[in-house]
Amino acid sequence: MRKHYLVVLFLFIVMAGHAQQGNLSGDLMMNVNFFQRDTNIKASGNQLYDNFLSGGEGWLGLRYSVKGFTATVRFDAFQNSNLQTPTSALTAAGIGMYSLSKEFQNLTITAGHVYDQIGSGIIFRAYEDRGLLIDNALFGLHLKYRANKYLTVKGFSGQTKNLFDRYKPILKGFAAEGDLDLGKSAHITPGIGIVNRTMDQASMDQVISTINSYPMSDRFTPVYNSFASTFYNTLNAGDFTWYVEAAYKSHEAVSTDIGLKRLNGNVLYSTLGYSQAKFGINANFKRTENFMMRTSPNETLIKGLYNWQPIIAQIRPQRLIARYTPPSQDLSEMGGGINAFVTPNENVSFNISYTHINTLAGDTLYREAFVDAEIRSVKDFIFHIGAQYLVYNQSLYQQKVKSNYPNIIALTPFVEVVYKINDSRSIRTELQYMNTKQDFGSWFFGLLEFSIASKWSFAVSDMYNIAPNYKHVNKAQHYPNFFIAHTRGAHRFTAQYVKQVEGINCTGGVCRYEPAFSGARIGVISTF
Repeated sequence: MRKHYLVVLFLFIVMAGHAQQGNLSGDLMMNVNFFQRDTNIKASGNQLYDNFLSGGEGWLGLRYSVKGFTATVRFDAFQNSNLQTPTSALTAAGIGMYSLSKEFQNLTITAGHVYDQIGSGIIFRAYEDRGLLIDNALFGLHLKYRANKYLTVKGFSGQTKNLFDRYKPILKGFAAEGDLDLGKSAHITPGIGIVNRTMDQASMDQVISTINSYPMSDRFTPVYNSFASTFYNTLNAGDFTWYVEAAYKSHEAVSTDIGLKRLNGNVLYSTLGYSQAKFGINANFKRTENFMMRTSPNETLIKGLYNWQPIIAQIRPQRLIARYTPPSQDLSEMGGGINAFVTPNENVSFNISYTHINTLAGDTLYREAFVDAEIRSVKDFIFHIGAQYLVYNQSLYQQKVKSNYPNIIALTPFVEVVYKINDSRSIRTELQYMNTKQDFGSWFFGLLEFSIASKWSFAVSDMYNIAPNYKHVNKAQHYPNFFIAHTRGAHRFTAQYVKQVEGINCTGGVCRYEPAFSGARIGVISTF
């Protein structure tokens, strides 16, 4: 039956495209990896390097809109792909998502795969992140109704997507959002939401089996249904913007470091910002306690997630600094940060920030002091200089033995220089140095990039373990990268030869460990 509906949807899109009455658009994304064995950096010991030698993945999406109807379909293909599990190959292909929606008299009805969220995503977020192969779209029915200019309500029911299948538990949700003026200088957008997850019998049987293996004193009766609710609001008043969200989750079986426990959970999250033409300051705070949202407690890592936790730490683009980006913690986290920027004139800007994150028990998770400046006062040059000091709990974030992996303490100064040769050509240089005695030891990173505006980009870089920690590495290693990109109209082609150190890869605050990589990569991105 499912295949029948897919064929009908595909034919609808094709016929609608020939009718030339609406708008047809699409996108293509493809990646190809060539694996080169390198035992010096531990890029070996699995079939990708020892046998298969190449692999990749691709996505082709089509979208057609006409007279209030929108049809979307996407084909996904994985051939010996290392995207799902970097040490093993994934081979599968099929329709990755499809949906059909209709907007009529302020009501939008969507059937199929749905991407949406409630509030900031703390109790529900269905989204896609191809870098980590996250695609937890809701497969089901979604309704959104704009009652008037002050109120919008939406409801949904379905199952969470799992590659080309679905997780068996069922999700149901509702949200109402307002849009109100408070006088002439203030505006609020309040909202409430609730989500119910009902486990299937097979998932419950597995939970019961796990609980029954515990001593009698640790056993409890699990429940099929869990409920989560949230209240959120954004207040805009003059130069101030304040967002606050409070969420609560009912008791259920939760996977912890010591097994399943019957726990309820809560989250309090808030951001406050003040901004003028030459000055701004932003602060954020989050407290999380036992707020794990999965289709069932049997799922681990990034599997079965149907929410997203906002992150407190800022994501930095610098290669060495990004190596120790802290992900949000679902079970125990309390932290905050403050960031201020000053732009006295068009030639100079300054930025300074501090982040402080602990567990609820007071254990150190993350500290960051960061400062940088951008200087444009020299003709044809842009200088970007700064430094970061961090403390990073490697044993918790990377699930390693604390006695062998103490907290990382690192100081990283960096400088970036852009020289504008003419209106279309520029040269960019990056230099970074991370001074630390923990993990792999100290690093040096250098990059040189030449760009021809809107057409070409050439870059060469090296990440060098300049002062190794011989407790974890045998000798200093170079990790070079040779990169070329070409843009022609709506198409972008990339090719690179790269050696990448093992570590944590983070995208949008969601992180996972990735082993070392050695080889070549080719990419294509196109829109039409």
